[in-house]
Amino acid sequence: MAAINFAAVSMWLPELSSGKGNTFRSSFVLKKRPVASVSVAASSSESSPPVPEKPEIELEFIGPKPDGDRRYPVIRAKEISGEKLLRNIMLDNKIELYATYGKVMNCGGGGSCGTCIVEILDGKDLLNERTNTELRFLKKKPESWRLACQTIVGNKENAGKVVVQRLPQWKK
Repeated sequence: MAAINFAAVSMWLPELSSGKGNTFRSSFVLKKRPVASVSVAASSSESSPPVPEKPEIELEFIGPKPDGDRRYPVIRAKEISGEKLLRNIMLDNKIELYATYGKVMNCGGGGSCGTCIVEILDGKDLLNERTNTELRFLKKKPESWRLACQTIVGNKENAGKVVVQRLPQWKK
C-alpha cells in the first residue's frame, strides 16, 4: 500500500517598517515535497535456501620480542578464507608489520621493497605458493619466510589456523 501526501503551509511575516511611515506585510507559501510511504509484507511461506558459510582462517600474530615476563605477545584475528592478503589483514587489525625502516620506506604492498617479511610458523598449507617476487626477495632466507604483501590467506575453500611471527629478523 502506498500513500502520497501533499500539504501547503502558509507563513506570515511580521510587519516591517521603512521608517518613513510605510508599512509592508508579506506572505509566502511553502509546499512540502511529496512524501511516499510504502508498506511491504513478506510472505512467510517463501523460504530462501540457506547461504553456506564461507570458511574462516584463524590467525595468530606473534610479537617480535618478548615482554618483561619473557613471553611473546600474541594477537588473534579471523578472516574469510581466500579474500585478503596477509599485509591487509595486519594493517586492518592494526598489527605492527614493518620495522622502523619499513614504516618509512615500504612500497605500499606493491612487492618491490621486501620490508614486510613475516615467518609462517604453522599453517603454511593454508597460504598460496611463493610468488616470483618472493622468490627474488627471499632467495637466501628460510622457506618459512614470506612477504605479507604477496601472501593470500586461504583459497576460499579451506579453513584452519595460521601462526605468523612478525618481524622474524628481530628474533634472537
